[in-house]
Order: sequence, then structure tokens, then C-alpha cells
Amino acid sequence: MRYRCSGKNIPNNKRYFDRGITVCERWESFNYFYIDMWDTYLIHYKMFDSDTELDRINNNKGYCKVNCRWVTREENTNNRSSRKVFKGKTLTQWAKTLGVNRSTLAQRYYVYGWSIDKVLTF
Repeated sequence: MRYRCSGKNIPNNKRYFDRGITVCERWESFNYFYIDMWDTYLIHYKMFDSDTELDRINNNKGYCKVNCRWVTREENTNNRSSRKVFKGKTLTQWAKTLGVNRSTLAQRYYVYGWSIDKVLTF
């Protein structure tokens, strides 16, 4: 979190530092991050084991207690600003709903140029 927002020659700098995504001043001390997030981390970790990642609720805002939560890797991936949403779901979510491979849906849409309605029809 802190490294991503530091602007120090990191990959995808444009997604964090260049967009003004910051870590709140309070969390400059790990102790305050711990105080703010530890209890919710434990709850999430007990439910999902090691599949627990820090996520920003609003991708246009920085890291702070009111804008952060713990999510699974899948939830975190689906919350990326670069993810395309089709009829309210990402291709990964549609694949899970339809019981097909995500790559099948992606190939239909990106390679063959099918409409999203046709992509989702089986």
C-alpha cells in the first residue's frame, strides 16, 4: 500500500501515485493501521483463511479506515478500475454464473468481436 503510493519508480505508477492515491497521514505509523484494521482483518481471515487482501472501496480515493476493507482475491480483482463490466458483471463473474471458462467469454468478445449478448448465450 505505502510502496504503491510512494511514486518511487514502481510499475503501474499511473494507477496510484500519478492519480493522487495516497495513504492517510494516520497510517504513516503502522500502529494506527493495526488499530484501525486488525479486528476486521481477523474476522475476514477466519472466514476466508489466507485469501484476504486489503482493498479500497472507492478506487478514486486513497487508503484510510473509511475507504478500506478486507476482501478475497477474486473480489479485489473484480474491483479494479481497469476491469470492464458487462450488464453489471465482469467476465470472470459471468463465467462463474454460467459455469464456463472466462477465457471462452473473453475470446468470443475480444477475438471474435461478438456482441455481449451473443457472448453470454449458450
